[in-house]
Amino acid sequence: MTDRPYAEATARNAAPILEILKREFRDSQRVLEIGSGTGQHAVAFAAILDHLHWQTSDLDENHAGINAWVGASQLENVSAPLSIDVRTADVAVDSYDAVYSSNTAHIMGIDAVETMFSLVGNALRVDGVFCLYGPFRCNGQFNAQSNADFDTNLRGRDPAMGIRDLEALDEFAAVNSLRRRRLYAVPSNNYVAVWRKTGDPIT
Repeated sequence: MTDRPYAEATARNAAPILEILKREFRDSQRVLEIGSGTGQHAVAFAAILDHLHWQTSDLDENHAGINAWVGASQLENVSAPLSIDVRTADVAVDSYDAVYSSNTAHIMGIDAVETMFSLVGNALRVDGVFCLYGPFRCNGQFNAQSNADFDTNLRGRDPAMGIRDLEALDEFAAVNSLRRRRLYAVPSNNYVAVWRKTGDPIT
């Protein structure tokens, strides 16, 4: 038995995401993870990307599980979680080279998603990278019926939730000096979207 929370999907998607982060975070040193969830991704990625310092974060109620994974890993390059609610959090300006978040945008209200991009824009130094994993709509279209069904399910549980349009995320990004550079398709009809911080707001 273990007291560490475990998500099968998180374990399953770690390998394809890691291959992307090896490229996108190769020049980074300090990474902030927004919404570390169980903590599985943090320790899996920090173990391989040992040039990084991985800072976990989440709402307070998830800290025990994250701390359990961080403690069991005995990794020196992953830190106990910060208390971050994207709607209210204040992160030091230019304090990270990279930000990572997984499966968060579709479970937040759209106002919180917009605020998350503001937080990321503040936290990243110029040329810093934001990698966001999850399902997205592109040009208003779902890439699979399963994602259309998932969106319906989410909105039935809470009308504020739902799979986001990538173009809307690009608009939130642009206001915060972030420009999308790449979009990777990964298994289970998900994506990793990659934005890079420029020196000035994008018009």
